Amino acid sequence: MELCIMTFNIRHGKGMDGKVDLRRIAAVIGQSGADIIGLNEVDRYFSRRSHYEDQIGWLARELRMHHAFSPSVSWKAKQPGVIRQYGNGLLSRYPIAARQHHALRAALGMGEGRSVLEAIVSVHGQPLAVYVTHFSLNPLLHRKQTDFLIERLHRQSVPFLVMGDWNMRPGSRPWQRMAREADDIWKKVGTGSGDTYPSLRPRRRLDYIFVSRQLHAAGAQVVTIMPTASDHLPLKAVLRLG
Repeated sequence: MELCIMTFNIRHGKGMDGKVDLRRIAAVIGQSGADIIGLNEVDRYFSRRSHYEDQIGWLARELRMHHAFSPSVSWKAKQPGVIRQYGNGLLSRYPIAARQHHALRAALGMGEGRSVLEAIVSVHGQPLAVYVTHFSLNPLLHRKQTDFLIERLHRQSVPFLVMGDWNMRPGSRPWQRMAREADDIWKKVGTGSGDTYPSLRPRRRLDYIFVSRQLHAAGAQVVTIMPTASDHLPLKAVLRLG
């Protein structure tokens, strides 16, 4: 059985033309054919910049998918019971059987708001662990955040995939640490640079998908369906599940 997965930093829906348009994001996801999608820079009632929209909820309804959310930043809103949030999201055609939110600021005692979304997706009854994150540009914070994620992976008993905006270069020391734990799909089956940023003239590879060695990668590509939709291009891959 083949499974299509994708990682996409949507910049709260803000395109290269400066306009916030979730319909473009939904169109890219829908046309990609992806079954499981990790999203970075997702707003949830966050501010005027995204019209106080619950973006992950809107995308899930539009695409008729299951969803989960992991806030990296949370602020109280003026309206009772409303929390303004910004973080990582997950969309899935398959049921999400379990989900956990890990606030890295609290877990690491550091000041920058980052998070890891951890979920179990039931793919025709087969559990698949999915991690979505967006790591810091700060080298010290990046190392500590990677430590936390690797510790979670060591606890995992089912096949897993990790995706997101890593803010690192392929072959760098942080990349080497992750590559000891899991396979970088692009290195295994991708062709070309795999650059995803900036979207109109990509020169950097910031977005990655790592998979546990029980999973077989059948192909990978940078998605160029609508490069103006965000400042990142999505990266998608096909897995073969036994």
